Amino acid sequence: MRLKATLVLALLLVISGGVLADHHEGATFTVTIENISGIGLFDNTGVAAVPVGGESAGPALPGGAYEFVIQAEAGDTLTFATMLAQSNDLFFAPDEAGIALYDDEGNAISGDVSDQVDLWDAGTEVNQPIGEGDEQAPRQAGPNTGADEMGVVQLVSDLDDGLAYPAASDIIAVSLDAGEMGQFTVRVENVSGDSMFATPITPVFWLVESRDMMMDDAMMMSGALFTSGHPDFGYGLESLAEDGNPATLAEVMGGGDFATPLAPVVWALHEDMMGVGVFFTTGEADRGEGLEALAEDGNPAALADSLGDIRHGVQAVPDGADGPGPAFPGGSYSFGFEASAGDRLSFATMFVQSNDLFFGPDEDGIALFDDMGHPIEGRITRHIDLWDAGTEVNQEPGVGADQAPRQAAANTGADEMGPVQLVADSGDGYSYSSVAALVRVTISVDSME
Repeated sequence: MRLKATLVLALLLVISGGVLADHHEGATFTVTIENISGIGLFDNTGVAAVPVGGESAGPALPGGAYEFVIQAEAGDTLTFATMLAQSNDLFFAPDEAGIALYDDEGNAISGDVSDQVDLWDAGTEVNQPIGEGDEQAPRQAGPNTGADEMGVVQLVSDLDDGLAYPAASDIIAVSLDAGEMGQFTVRVENVSGDSMFATPITPVFWLVESRDMMMDDAMMMSGALFTSGHPDFGYGLESLAEDGNPATLAEVMGGGDFATPLAPVVWALHEDMMGVGVFFTTGEADRGEGLEALAEDGNPAALADSLGDIRHGVQAVPDGADGPGPAFPGGSYSFGFEASAGDRLSFATMFVQSNDLFFGPDEDGIALFDDMGHPIEGRITRHIDLWDAGTEVNQEPGVGADQAPRQAAANTGADEMGPVQLVADSGDGYSYSSVAALVRVTISVDSME
């Protein structure tokens, strides 16, 4: 109750705002920022990290396998992903629909389902010849060190890069063994020993979902892990596909241990700022225009007032609430606006269990239209980062006495006199959940003009 009272006291000063300048022809958008901290996106997920017969987590070499047991009901499907280790960012997975676990009559399915598994390119790192690249997991200097591709998730069979790739069936075999009471044993076996592309496979992330769930939350029949032809969602598939690490996917999909409220959102529409953002510039000190109050105390009023004629607004009322307040886990903020080609979106909302951290895109903002002039739509969490405002010394998240839920009054922590920077670059020694495990940001197009 003290947390809510502290934030609401600050928020009583705020009048929820709308667009403050002339409308532009183009498209009408709605942005929703959901607080998923501590709760995850799915209830039925897991990781198989120890190969059959092994004693510790590690890759499954040719002839090895992973096995895991799932619980499912009629209508449920299985989705999973495992890395082709001798690659830059290739992984095995079913398509967006997943693998059906029951037939149309409601009977549990057993047997080989390898024909429903494909080899995919995550589109996150430039490909090198399989088994030869110096930026591939067995040879790279460290995780996430290859050249960014900025591509889309697609079947390797659709690539046109002049490289040779194996068929999925040459590397991996997948089978289901249906037991009683909705239990299935899933086996993911490495059969690449006789292939010219012999390779380890890495720990398997899996989830069970219902077909109906694939239509929810603006997913538009997209998959839980990816949508073919679209960029990686930023939920951790990149770490799995490039480095064989399923941890982020597990945290995002299954829910981490850390929960935090979010504070009201200040948002702004602007053109390309040429590296000088409307709220901050990376590596430079806070401008003293209200970002400190938002990042330390969840109060958006001063930052919104500083924007002047820039089209902007404040969303202080969580979806479904009667008045201003924080958005707790499971809650969200939504706001709408009109924009035209060339417009970009910036926003900021406080990570409340901190001294001065906030979520938002970088200073360039998010382009609302692609290079062809089409409005963007779907999940945009990949564009969001966790920032340190550099105005107050960090304490352990969720524990610090000078953080909003526990501080005696606003603006009471020790001054830091640092720059605005990614919290990952702050070197404060604390551990933070991935952004995608804390918030989910989607944008929808309501109408076109």
